[in-house]
Amino acid sequence: MFDGLKNLAGLAGLAKNAGAMQGRMAELKDRIGRMEIEATAGGDAVRVRMSGDFRVLGVDYHDWLIQSGDRNLMQQMTTEAVNNAIQQCRDLAAAELAKLADELDIPGLKDLPGLTGQM
Repeated sequence: MFDGLKNLAGLAGLAKNAGAMQGRMAELKDRIGRMEIEATAGGDAVRVRMSGDFRVLGVDYHDWLIQSGDRNLMQQMTTEAVNNAIQQCRDLAAAELAKLADELDIPGLKDLPGLTGQM
């Protein structure tokens, strides 16, 4: 019961600072979108570069994988590398949002489900 009240206090703090927070969130979204991550699969057989806003920037294959001619293996490793990149982007966004929550120092903000990657 008291957790719910704490979350309501957090929502009240959010409403009070909504304008400033909207600007900070827009900045955060832009900053995350410019970040890049790199994920691999099969060691370094497949390497995927992805932006923080989930755009695939490049896919690179190690020569041995191309020369193997194994289409199924290539597809599996590509899928795995892309999924790894997506997870890294999610983790990056959650970490950046947690930093913003700390900076804003709004009571209860970090405890709200979904705002810091928690569900």
